[in-house]
Amino acid sequence: MLVAAACTSGPPPPADSGGHDRATLEIRARKDVMMRSDPDSPLPAEKRASFAGLPYYEIKPEFHITSFLTVDRTGGPPMIITLQTSTNVPRKMRRVGALGFTLNQTAYKLTAFADIDDSAMKRLFVPFGDLTNNTETYGGGRYLDLDRTASGFYDLDFNRAYHPYCVFNPTYECPVPPRENRLAVAIPAGERLGAPK
Repeated sequence: MLVAAACTSGPPPPADSGGHDRATLEIRARKDVMMRSDPDSPLPAEKRASFAGLPYYEIKPEFHITSFLTVDRTGGPPMIITLQTSTNVPRKMRRVGALGFTLNQTAYKLTAFADIDDSAMKRLFVPFGDLTNNTETYGGGRYLDLDRTASGFYDLDFNRAYHPYCVFNPTYECPVPPRENRLAVAIPAGERLGAPK
């Protein structure tokens, strides 16, 4: 696993974890409502009425981490990467850089992407895999979405990791995490498979 040495510097995770955790629970509740009743829900219409809510791991502060983004390059043309998808239709995305972070005293990094049409790169898309895949979480990995920051520091909260929509409906085309985003560690945080808890 490639590691990023610069990821240990910078501010610690936010001190107000209680407020952040409450916001995470609110996000989860809103997503359940969307899945059950929104016309754009990925659930097939016949499954929405019986939908009991998404299953999640308990919120764990140790998976709420400060990360630093090392940008690939500045001033040059954007680096366009082709990601495979769940439907085998390639998806082109802009590679922004690498998010370095430390977990259990081991340094890791995840490649961050932006939509090819997002010229301002206001949002970062971070698809990742980990050792919970194929057992407790979807084998194709999970996602994180991050708002772009000016400082380069990011609030990397795996408690907000979510499954791609193709988990609920195979007609969706979902990017597959690239090899460098397959973490050699279990991340038992965020959305999981199984019955709601």
